[in-house]
Amino acid sequence: MGADPRHVRGAAAEAAARRLLESAGLTCLATNARTRAGEWDLVMQDRDLLVFVEVRLRAHAGFGGALASVDRRKQRKLVAAAGLWLQRRPALARLRQRYDVVAFRALDEPPEWVRDAWRPG
Repeated sequence: MGADPRHVRGAAAEAAARRLLESAGLTCLATNARTRAGEWDLVMQDRDLLVFVEVRLRAHAGFGGALASVDRRKQRKLVAAAGLWLQRRPALARLRQRYDVVAFRALDEPPEWVRDAWRPG
C-alpha cells in the first residue's frame, strides 16, 4: 500500500516552508509539534521570538483558499496547542511569541508567508 498522496504533498509543503523560513534566518526547533490540543507544523526561533507556523496547502480557492482555512476555531485550537507545548519547555515559554501561516496554492509556486497572522484573544 502506497503513502496517502495528501500526506506526501503536506510533508513536501512543510519541508518547503521550513526551507523558506530557514533561508530568512529562522532556526527550526520542532516539526510536527503534537499536543492533545492539536499540532503545529513548525516551531521556529527568530532571535528572541518564538514563531509557531501553520503550513497550509490548498490547490483550489474554494471556501477562501489556504489562508482562510485557518479560521477562528482553528486559531484557538493552535493557541491552546502552543500553550501545552510550552508547558514542557519553560525556557522557551519566556520568549515572545508570534503565529505565522505559510500558505501554498501549489507546490511549484512560491508560498505566501503571513507573519503575525493573528493575535490570541
